[in-house]
Amino acid sequence: MHKVTSEELFQRALKVAPGGVHSPVRSFKGLDRAPVFFKQAEGAFLTSVEDKKYIDFCQSFGPLILGHLDQEVKEEVHRMVDTAWTFGAAEVYSLELAEWITSTLPFMEKLRFVSSGTEAVMSALRVARAATGRNKILKFEGCYHGHVDNLLVKAGSGLAGTAASSSAGIPAEVAAQTVVAPLNDEAKLAEVFAAQGKDIAAVIIEPLPANYGLLVQRPEFLRKVAELCEKNGSLLIFDEVISGFRVGLGGMVEKTGIRPDLVTYGKIIGGGFPVGCYGGKAELMNMVAPSGDVYQAGTLSANPIGMRAGLTTLKKMQRLDGWNVLEKRTEKFAQTLKSGFAKKGLNLEVSQVASLFWIHGQTPAPIRSIDQIPQNQGGTFKNLFLKSLNNGVYLAPNAYEVGFVSMAHSEELLDQAAQIIIEAAE
Repeated sequence: MHKVTSEELFQRALKVAPGGVHSPVRSFKGLDRAPVFFKQAEGAFLTSVEDKKYIDFCQSFGPLILGHLDQEVKEEVHRMVDTAWTFGAAEVYSLELAEWITSTLPFMEKLRFVSSGTEAVMSALRVARAATGRNKILKFEGCYHGHVDNLLVKAGSGLAGTAASSSAGIPAEVAAQTVVAPLNDEAKLAEVFAAQGKDIAAVIIEPLPANYGLLVQRPEFLRKVAELCEKNGSLLIFDEVISGFRVGLGGMVEKTGIRPDLVTYGKIIGGGFPVGCYGGKAELMNMVAPSGDVYQAGTLSANPIGMRAGLTTLKKMQRLDGWNVLEKRTEKFAQTLKSGFAKKGLNLEVSQVASLFWIHGQTPAPIRSIDQIPQNQGGTFKNLFLKSLNNGVYLAPNAYEVGFVSMAHSEELLDQAAQIIIEAAE
């Protein structure tokens, strides 16, 4: 009996979906092979349709901090599925998660659940514009905030902060409402504010940029961002869709000591189900309908299955002191990789924060902005990815995506994966 292959499934998928996928990075574009099609996942492993097992460092791009099919989360999800799938009405499950988050994080005075990180960002920007009466948003080159129209932009040429669309289908007048500044450059940031500060409703930043490499920012730079926001009457929005509940219980707000006006979350708070959230100061959140005039709604917002999965995940991480456990394991894993690369004389480095890591070419200084990323990053990664994949390690299939370690990755498994990656790099 013929067993279907990933290649065959990809050819079928190309006929029914753009590029054969439902999110671009899944397509293995530029890797000269079809993407692997998976049929099962458990713990730290993915199983392909060809029955090959892979150690997974993608973990659905971050939500699965406990690993795939965590037993406690699974039991809670099964209970919820047997109780209700969705209400479209007020219910107790989102209330419990909201109460847990707001009681745990004092800067989250009120919040609203949505269905994705993109929705959370879009809604936070709307609140910021309403609160300030201004239209422009400042973002940073190298930070990703979902596929919101006016944030799919890149730095243009000419005057400080001009922007150009990075996607077709976005009108120039929409892109023009966004100001773009480089990361890690206080002087340039001050210049942009001097030119346009009175028009900027909000500055949105990933306080730990992790969508275009792992670009660890200096605390001094982040403090300068906050200072200029306050001085110019602009709101500060931390996009913690990736870093929230990943780098620690309080995310980058806790790590930096900076209190933003609004914060966006996603990924981990849904425990593997589609959930997003935006929140912060009560006076801002009270502007959202039905309390105020900023309209935002969603049929499946606060889906009870995601609410239960997220709360169970967060409580388990808290009970196990999971963030400290993961940081130590990931630090050791990154150090093993670095040592292995060095012993073999390879021009490779590993950036690591908490349970995130990124393999890249060596540079004379830490990479904090996209212009510091080695030019050969794509080619270096392609060979490393394909050889690691052949030997049973699944990294995110893009040179600029980070890797995620979960509680399901034991020290022994991480040592095993490190050896596979080192050999692949060689």
